[in-house]
Amino acid sequence: MNDSKIIDGKLISSQIKEEIKVDVEKLKHEKGITPGLAFILVGEDPASKVYVNSKGKACEQLGFYSITKTLPEDTTEDILLKQIDEFNEDKNIHGILVQLPLPKHINELKIIEAINFKKDVDGFHPQNVGRLVTGAKSFTPCTPYGITELLKRSNVDTTGKNVVVIGRSNIVGKPMANLLLKKKFNSTVTVCHSATKDIKSYTLNADIIIVAMGKANFLKGDMIQDSCVIIDVGMNRVEDNTKKTGYRLTGDVDYEDCYDKCSKITPVPGGVGPMTIAMLMKNTLESAQGNVFNDD
Repeated sequence: MNDSKIIDGKLISSQIKEEIKVDVEKLKHEKGITPGLAFILVGEDPASKVYVNSKGKACEQLGFYSITKTLPEDTTEDILLKQIDEFNEDKNIHGILVQLPLPKHINELKIIEAINFKKDVDGFHPQNVGRLVTGAKSFTPCTPYGITELLKRSNVDTTGKNVVVIGRSNIVGKPMANLLLKKKFNSTVTVCHSATKDIKSYTLNADIIIVAMGKANFLKGDMIQDSCVIIDVGMNRVEDNTKKTGYRLTGDVDYEDCYDKCSKITPVPGGVGPMTIAMLMKNTLESAQGNVFNDD
């Protein structure tokens, strides 16, 4: 295989983290500010624990201050809201992350809205969503932000290109489309989803395809035009008896089937995944620097 086709998210995320490390030292030296990130974990969900631990390790590696508040499964909404208020008022905290999903008795939207939008480094607060849509300064959700960095650092030109985003989630699909419509990316964007008729008719005309639908190996080689760029956001477990775990990870793209036709492609794992934590760190650094809302 021609490795120049592969967009290496591990490599690019490590480059971004090294850049962040330098900026953190500069911020500490020049202004005496250490970027601070607060995590709130409610309940015992194993995957959530892994995510929060990996984010905490990234903070340690990059010289951030971080604090993790772990609350029991039966925590009331009021107690969680009070904890968020504490972090909202804490001047040493520049970013607040409530790990989702939350227990069913807690209203997720209410919790997201309680976070000061100027510390909403996930980019999920309605204020930040609205700002992204209108082109105002905002925090950008970490996965779409990471995808734009993958494209930029792999020298993929987005100006005037036909981009098809498959998936309309609030975390990836919708913000991805709005981001690429910005003047600095200047793409022509089509969003396809589960109710779209004949998705192939759209993907065959796409210069760039971003797949985030949670369906293993959905995008096939006969659905793409020669030399298109493919970004695979999917992470699916597929049964595989040859593996000790009994499964292997695969994306939403049939990698082998699409490889020969495309010009660039992200692998799974090792593509989009590593970028998400890197961009969370980037958002928190920018918050500490005061760069995000400095015109407000």
